[in-house]
Amino acid sequence: MHDANAKLASETFVPLTASAVLVNAVGLHARPSVKLTQCAKSFAAAIEIALAADGPWTNAKSPVKVMRVKAPQGAMLYFRIAGPDARAALAALLALVHDGFGEV
Repeated sequence: MHDANAKLASETFVPLTASAVLVNAVGLHARPSVKLTQCAKSFAAAIEIALAADGPWTNAKSPVKVMRVKAPQGAMLYFRIAGPDARAALAALLALVHDGFGEV
């Protein structure tokens, strides 16, 4: 017997959420934005960022949209990630932010 909901359930992922403080001196400017989007694009998961826990959420795979976030140094950057490789994506993005995008 085929269960139509079984396929849907296998493709539905509970979003993971986390946050990290931007430590680099100029915040989320062009270079860190590109690094963040390159990292995000290397994963299949849907990845979004925000400056508040309740959004508004921005597609982290779009460099232009990420640059529009204009997060300053010291801002809390929130992540919401859902997909088959969400845990790995979250770990990689948090490490990137904690490392100051290689600028600190």
